Amino acid sequence: MKEEVKQRLQRTETWVQGFFILFFVFVSGVVESLIIMIMFFQYVSILVTGKTNTHLLRLGKYLAAYVYQIVLYLTFNTGQRPFPFTIWPTEASDKEGSKT
Repeated sequence: MKEEVKQRLQRTETWVQGFFILFFVFVSGVVESLIIMIMFFQYVSILVTGKTNTHLLRLGKYLAAYVYQIVLYLTFNTGQRPFPFTIWPTEASDKEGSKT
């Protein structure tokens, strides 16, 4: 039993996975901060102009899709690393739940 654990601890892939987990936890924190800023800018836009900013809507949607990709990776629901190791979320994810 101890030998199996020792072998698992010596696997390079496990440590690389741990590094990427820490990296994407940091990235998700940055992206979530951006989403909060977009939320405030969108609110100000509604107060000033009476309508939402379509560019901020689209950016918020893409960032939400990116956070979703990160969460799937961090919870081991997928082995595919999110951007920058894959493509940025595309228009396909943009069509879901469109408010515009």
